[in-house]
Amino acid sequence: MQEIEALLDYLKRHKLYLTTAESCTAGLVVALLAKHPGSGECLDSGHVVYSPAAKKRLLGVSQEILDRFNLTSEEVARAMASGALNGSPANVAVATTGVAGPEPQGEIAPGTLCFAWAFRLADGSTRLFSSTEQFAGDRSRILDEAARFALLRLPERHAQLLAEG
Repeated sequence: MQEIEALLDYLKRHKLYLTTAESCTAGLVVALLAKHPGSGECLDSGHVVYSPAAKKRLLGVSQEILDRFNLTSEEVARAMASGALNGSPANVAVATTGVAGPEPQGEIAPGTLCFAWAFRLADGSTRLFSSTEQFAGDRSRILDEAARFALLRLPERHAQLLAEG
């Protein structure tokens, strides 16, 4: 819990206003933040886009990206983050997509999740970061750890952005 409070302080200090695009985590990222007083100062919105149709309709993820890459891919996560950011006054977005299990999805093992972080720069352009991670445990544990990972890597990605100048 202290980690999330420290994250909220970081978001406030750096004037970061967040939106999310969650597939497999289904709103857990937003829920982690919303448990803490003052989260409304840095949280604009959260999209739960479980189906491919919702990803297309609500975030503008193209059919080409969905066809070309697996739903559990950094490319889809990046498109989700960009779409969430484009439809929001927020200046940072976090996206999650993956296979929480317990069964694999095709050749993708349970616990495989893709993340993306999108930042809107002062000139209006967007800078994206992404990663694919593997989590162990039952479905509930995987989802909880993935939601925490998505949030707690945000300062690291922001610092990387600042270091790039």
